[in-house]
Amino acid sequence: NNQYSDTFVIPEPYISDFGARIMSLQDPKNKMSKSDDNLNNIISLLDEPAVIKNKIKRAVTDSETDIVFDEKREGLANLLTIYSIATGDNISKIEDNYKGKMYSDFKTDLGDIIVELLAPIQKEYALLMKDKGHIETILQNGAEKARNKAYKTLDKVYRKIGLIKRK
Repeated sequence: NNQYSDTFVIPEPYISDFGARIMSLQDPKNKMSKSDDNLNNIISLLDEPAVIKNKIKRAVTDSETDIVFDEKREGLANLLTIYSIATGDNISKIEDNYKGKMYSDFKTDLGDIIVELLAPIQKEYALLMKDKGHIETILQNGAEKARNKAYKTLDKVYRKIGLIKRK
């Protein structure tokens, strides 16, 4: 790009300031990771609703009773962050909603929210998995589009650096 002008677009990541790192449900000092050996640490996109709810119910919090965001209370802060991202509500609104309530109320609601958030993804996945031919068609169409775009880019590169066009 420096020598022959902008040819390859360098992608810019979008990383939100809030919630960029979701922490493990059982060990909130560590990042949630799909490669974690303990599946209770993560919420998978395809987890059954009952599994999601149980994972949230068993998620680490602390011995306090108030539901308030405090980075020192890592487990609760993590769950509040997940709640905020899933609903779009800011933390102070969530704290207000749970004043005087127990962790069990909060966790039950959060489990329901996550189940509801993932339901459309799981439904679409189930539909796609029923029709493997449709998936194959999507893959073939995507490969063809990628091939066409790659050929256009290569042609552009060849012209810019003076190479003979490939056929």
